[in-house]
Amino acid sequence: MAKVTYAILQDMRSKQIRKHPYQMLYWSDFDYSILNLILWQKRSGRGKGETYNDVIIMADTETSKKPDSEDNHIVAWTISLRAFSRNIATLWGQRPSDFTDCLHQISDAMSGQYTVVYWHNMSYDWQFIRKFMFQSFGYPDKQLNTKNHYPIYIKWSESGIIFRDSLILAQRSLEKWASDMNVEHQKAVGKWDYNKLRNQSDKLSPDELEYIEHDTLAGVECLDATMLHLGKKIYSMPYTATGIPREEVRKRGKDNRGRDRFLSMCMDYEQYIRCTQAYHGGYTHANRHEIGWINKAVAEDEASAYPYVMCSSRMPMERFTEVGNMSPDQILELSEDYAFLFKLILVKPRLKGDYVPMPSLQFSKALKTINSINDNGRILCAEYVEIRLTEQDLAVISEQYDWDYAICTEVLSSAKGYLPRWFTDYVYECFRDKTMLKGGDPVAYSMAKAKVNSLYGMTCQRSIQPDIIEDYESGEYESALADPEEQYEKYLKNNNSILPYQWGTWITAYAFRNLFELGKCVADDGIWLYSDTDSCYATKWDLERLSSYNNRCKEKLQANGYGAVIRDGKEYWLGVAEFDGEYSEFKTCGAKRYCGRSVKDGRLHITVAGVPKEGYKCLKDDIRNFQSGMIFDGKTTGKLTHKYIYTDSIYVDDQGNQTGDSIDLSPCDYLLDSVNHVDWEKLFEEEINVHYFE
Repeated sequence: MAKVTYAILQDMRSKQIRKHPYQMLYWSDFDYSILNLILWQKRSGRGKGETYNDVIIMADTETSKKPDSEDNHIVAWTISLRAFSRNIATLWGQRPSDFTDCLHQISDAMSGQYTVVYWHNMSYDWQFIRKFMFQSFGYPDKQLNTKNHYPIYIKWSESGIIFRDSLILAQRSLEKWASDMNVEHQKAVGKWDYNKLRNQSDKLSPDELEYIEHDTLAGVECLDATMLHLGKKIYSMPYTATGIPREEVRKRGKDNRGRDRFLSMCMDYEQYIRCTQAYHGGYTHANRHEIGWINKAVAEDEASAYPYVMCSSRMPMERFTEVGNMSPDQILELSEDYAFLFKLILVKPRLKGDYVPMPSLQFSKALKTINSINDNGRILCAEYVEIRLTEQDLAVISEQYDWDYAICTEVLSSAKGYLPRWFTDYVYECFRDKTMLKGGDPVAYSMAKAKVNSLYGMTCQRSIQPDIIEDYESGEYESALADPEEQYEKYLKNNNSILPYQWGTWITAYAFRNLFELGKCVADDGIWLYSDTDSCYATKWDLERLSSYNNRCKEKLQANGYGAVIRDGKEYWLGVAEFDGEYSEFKTCGAKRYCGRSVKDGRLHITVAGVPKEGYKCLKDDIRNFQSGMIFDGKTTGKLTHKYIYTDSIYVDDQGNQTGDSIDLSPCDYLLDSVNHVDWEKLFEEEINVHYFE
């Protein structure tokens, strides 16, 4: 008798499933026996022997706020199921106790040990459903949180229910994800009134039913497309966007002795801590002299700035060694061939002139400062500064600052070399795929773009991270890291550890320096207005300098064997500066606070940390309103403030609504402030004691 393979059985079950057309129906009206046809898959490797139901499930809730109360409650929920590349059903209800009953019936109808249920932005839904899950399934025995109130994985081993978050995987809203993946069902925007007061007994309109249906249908279709493209099973899907390329990096590292290279250059615990102190994020700053002024502006943006650095720059490639104290000049003289990690001590550092628009010394990263005078988090001058740096950071600082005395202490040195070819080839391949797939297969392009954007994150992920634990009784979160050194040793011994943390620190430092090199391309009669990680805004650019800058980028890439990606006769290069918009009006009030009228569409666009893009409407099409004291009202911008509410137990209110814990989302206004110009030279001369807390 011929053996029935999984593929044959899958085909047979698929044909049987197709006899049951897709339905959206009330949860208690569904024939759960249909789910008996769902197959299960056995997990290989880690967790061997565990079986997972081969079905994609997405859940979602909609909530409403009670009048004259902060308490909120669930008013509708959906669960969509998809298997055999087709949608099976969307089940809906209104009471949270019905949700858990429905989940029980779904799980019981299938023969696998575990059932995975996704939520898009689980942190929100979890707060509302948690007490009902505890009541029905007990406390979870495993939970992974990336920060307080942000679970991405919750597991009930006894019942086999596993909750997963898809937002951290997709790294975009459900609306954008569905659009990018070009799935059949898109989010039904505008068909749910979030300001309407609802109860669990209300009858939902056809538009409201369509809205809640499409939320979870779009979710399962996006997940299916992602799984298919990655060749993953429901149990092997990565948790996060960074996890998408991580497996391929590990595979290539294993094939190319990446683990041996890692062990040959890994840092000890003390060196690792120093390296974390030297790591800094992207440089974001506004020219203090232009705060509040309206200018014309042209933006230049570095193409894939971090992947460019990975493929073109030489990093520390040997174990660090202590080399004693050195002068800044000595370090800069040797910086072509050696990477240096050190503590820079400066006595009376000050900008070389008030004309320097973008000071680079970061106050928040300084180990110690005395009488520092700051410009939006950057040191203009001080009596004394201690800060941990790399030689790339020092190169920028030495061009901008004078000082009375400087010494580099606790100096660590490592010979430089290119990152391993197996790794940089993969980085380049991801960039090439993203470039070639743009405008083509939406799923393939979306995945390629996600890979490019995630590769840098892999290199700078902290080697040790605390466990963030939710207290199921109180709802509070605690951070625990019992023995950091012991945890670091476990990290070193983990065979999956193949990317040394110092690479991420140096990639960031090189990108930091490249931004300032791009800034030098501003015309002599132009003004460098604003910087944001990999882009610069200026009133005028020197096109010859820009061309020279781009040629240097190309030469650095070619020196390591990488060239342009050619598509439709056009060259696409990593790292080169590209035109990124022209503005007839541009105004900034400080870092992450700027506004511009695009020449392309004539509209105002804003970037203000904490304010949605819709905030431009508050300006009433007048950039002069973008100023200190401007209030972006929450009703217009959609900005909401979160307040977590906990109840002693589940209760039923006077409208019959089952209520547990909740989140109160209330419109939140935002007051725009600005950075006042500091006459730092006068203050420094008078030695006034000025402190700035970022």
